[in-house]
Formats: sequence, structure tokens, C-alpha cells
Amino acid sequence: MKGERKKDFHTDSGIPIEPFYGSGDAAYSDRIGLPGEYPFTRGVYSTMYRGRLWTMRQYAGFGNAEESNRRYKFLLGQGITGLSVAFDLPTQMGYDSDHPLSEGEVGKVGVAIDSLEDMERLFDGIELEKVTTSMTINATAAIILAMYVAVAKKQGADLKKISGTVQNDILKEYIARGTHIYPPEPSLRLVTDIFEYCSTSVPKWNTISISGYHIREAGATAVQELAFTFANAIEYVRAAKRAGLDFNTFGNQLSFFFNAHNDFFEEVAKYRSARRIWARIARDKFDATNPDAMKLRFHVQTAGSTLTAQQIDNNVVRTSVQALAAVLGGCQSLHTNSRDEALALPTEDSVRLALRTQQIIANESGVTNTIDPFSGAYFVEKLTDEIETRVWEYLDKIEQMGGAVKAIESGYQQGEIAKSAYEYQRGIETKEKVVVGVNEFVTEEVVRPKIFQVDPKVRDEQATRLKSLKSRRDNSQVSARLADLKRAAGIEGKDSRVNLMPLMLSAVESYATLGEISDVLREVWGIQN
Repeated sequence: MKGERKKDFHTDSGIPIEPFYGSGDAAYSDRIGLPGEYPFTRGVYSTMYRGRLWTMRQYAGFGNAEESNRRYKFLLGQGITGLSVAFDLPTQMGYDSDHPLSEGEVGKVGVAIDSLEDMERLFDGIELEKVTTSMTINATAAIILAMYVAVAKKQGADLKKISGTVQNDILKEYIARGTHIYPPEPSLRLVTDIFEYCSTSVPKWNTISISGYHIREAGATAVQELAFTFANAIEYVRAAKRAGLDFNTFGNQLSFFFNAHNDFFEEVAKYRSARRIWARIARDKFDATNPDAMKLRFHVQTAGSTLTAQQIDNNVVRTSVQALAAVLGGCQSLHTNSRDEALALPTEDSVRLALRTQQIIANESGVTNTIDPFSGAYFVEKLTDEIETRVWEYLDKIEQMGGAVKAIESGYQQGEIAKSAYEYQRGIETKEKVVVGVNEFVTEEVVRPKIFQVDPKVRDEQATRLKSLKSRRDNSQVSARLADLKRAAGIEGKDSRVNLMPLMLSAVESYATLGEISDVLREVWGIQN
């Protein structure tokens, strides 16, 4: 159009944006519906934030259990309504802190958890029956969940009342992060064992947080984020059904984890289309009749990849815009990144400011007073429709390839993400995409903010504790319980399959370490390079 500042306008997913939209641009049909009703475009609950605000989480964990426990108590005192635990890389990869491969990583990107003793210290003075806890852990999710359940039992909590989420999304590790241990098939067995165990023993627990967040952080577009996440979700449900589980029973314990990126309207439309797509998958692919099994409930974290080390105060603005998109898109819980996370783990002051961002949106902005305020907006409805169409195109292609695992093995998702990441970076380098303070509006001023640092002595302390633990525990009992787990892990098949969760719970309660349990499974299943 003559006089425009650019030759074309498009979203970050490449969807063309017209100069304006009218009533002929969006399909006003039963695809929108009412809040709390199929297809849940407008929200999964009839009252949404008029009834209850989203859970405000701040992802935290570093050093040892005591340090992280102090941070959790600080955050609870500042008004968070749910804990969110970050684990260090050795914990994620199934190595104890004293393992040679753990050197240099203990306590760095999360808290070090080697045994039930560490988990007891992590939640000391925090009543698990009264908080909701999200734990970002995948390959070792079953072990960590067993430790959490063991702590709850020691506290005398009613397991029917404890609530939270374990990420437990191993397929995206093969696509985007790489913190997997075992090959896909036994990894999927652990995922479905958690589904089955929690459906009866911990019924309020979300058994998986199927994550598009890390896929987006690896460079995917908003469309790819949804498509690859739902392809993984389909694979998980099929694995569970093969194991004899009923989708109508476990479907309401599935949750999702999405990114909140910079393209505000595309992000709002993304969440609205996501609910509609999942409802259709649940009903049409898996014959869901339980409305709760059709509801897409999701956590959002603002985009870590958009944070800049330059002019870090700009990150507060970015996070605010992203958080607002998540709220207007109808999230069930939210984490807001801190201003200094491009440099290091956040300081307490930065974490407090990030939490205040959520609290201001919730209590001062007025956006929570009505449900889905963008419904009927021509532009948003058109974007919602377009994203849905493009996601289904990806899903159909992945189905033709034999499903998510087959596509992962062929490198399809990884290749698509790499192409999108390249295009995004090229846009920054050519200044087609402006990043304030990085490629435009740059200043020469060097700001040296206060940086949070983890004490390097953490590994030595953890190693000392491990040595002490192994000298005090009943090692014959540990050996017996690990042997039981090893034997059961070698049994596979629909008729003979043994759920490993009760055996892991017995092992951690005998104070077998995370590394010892992981090593047993490595012996049986091998590793995936």
C-alpha cells in the first residue's frame, strides 16, 4: 500500500498481515463458542479470571537444597501462588553430584538433588498439601516425582490432595534440548507409568507438561511450537492407550507449557487456537467424551531467548508485553522472566520485580475483569484461524511420516526449527527485525548490574553429603530395591508390563540415589546418543 513504511508486514511465523480487517475476514461459527464449552477457544473455564486468577509462579532453584529452600520461602512471602523448581544438569541427566561428568555443573542452572535427603531439605517448612509445585524435569521425572511423593508422605500429607506438575516431556528433549538419557521407547514407558500411577495415587497431579516452550526457544515459530507440541502429545496419548489406559481417565491430568514471545497479537491468537486444536484432537482422534479430557490447560513462561544482555532494563518491558499476551490468551499459570537472566541467575530484587509484573497485570490493569476480551476482534480471529490451519498442515505431514517419534528420528522437526532460527537471526542481522538496544537504539554506556553467583563449593558439599548418606543407610535394603527395579525394567509387554513408579518410590525411600536408580535403567535400556 502506498505510503507504508515497509513493503510487507507479517507475523513472526510468516503470516501476512493486511492493513486492516473487517467482518468478512474471520469465521464466526461454533469454532469460537462460549468460555468453558467445546471447543474452548475462549477459555477452558466458564468464569476464567473472574472466578480465579492464574497461578503466579517464579521458576527458581540453584546451588544446594537449603539455598533454594530460602528462595522459595522468599517468593512465597512476596505473593507467589505456586512453586516452580529448576534442577541442575546432573540431576536432569541422572548423575549424582560426585560423578565425574557432573564437575562444573552442580547447582549451576538449578538445584542439585541427589537423594530423598536433598528433597526433604528442599521443602523443609513448606507444607506440600498447601502449595502447588511445578517441577521442570524430564528424563529423571519419575525419580524426582517419587522423591516428592515420599516427602509428602513423611509430612503426613493426603496424596489425594497434593497438586502440581512434573514436566515429563521426553520427546521434546530429542527435538530441542538434549537432556534425554534412554532411547525413545523405554522413555515413553516411564511417561506412561507416571500417567497410570498418578491417575489413582495422586489424582490432582498433572502428569505431564507437554512443552512447546523449549521448542520455541530453539528457534521455532509460533506455528511450529504448537504443531510439534501437539504431535508429541498425540504420541504420548497413543503410548498410554497401548499400555491399556483410558484417555477419558488420564486426559484431564495432561497439561501444556508454552512460550510467550514478542509478537503480541500472534501470541494471543496462538493460545486461542491451541485450545481449539487440542479439543478437536481429543474428541476426534481419541474419542474423548469427558469434557475435562478435552480442555487444554497450560502454563506460560515469557521468552528467555528474547532477553538481551544489552540495556537489561528493556527486558522488563519485553516481559510485561509477553506476560500480558499470556493473560489475554487465557493461561492457567505464568512465570515472568527476570531482567538480568541474560547475564546470570536472577537476583532477589529482579525476581521480585518480575513477580510484581504479574501482580500489576492481575490487580491494576483491568484485563482480568472480562473473559477473552479479544473475541470478535477481526484481526485476532483471522490470526486464530490462520494459525490453526497451518498447525494442522504440519500435523498431517507428521502423521504421514508415521508420527512424532518417526519424524524425530528422521530429523524433520529439528530441520524445520533450524531453518526458522536461521531466518529469525538473519532478520536481526539485516535489521529487518529491530531489537532495541542490540541492532538499533544502541548506547555506548556500559552498565554493570549486581550479578547473582552460585558458590562453587556446592559440589564438594554434595559429595560429602552423599558419602555420609551411603555410610548411614541400610545398603542391603538399597541393593534389594534396586535389584527389584532392574528386574521389572526388563519386563515389557502389554500383558506382563510392570509399573515402575511404586518400585522407584520404594527405592528412594530406602535412600537410593538418583544416580544409582538411573544407572540401573541405563544397564537395562542403554542410552540414546
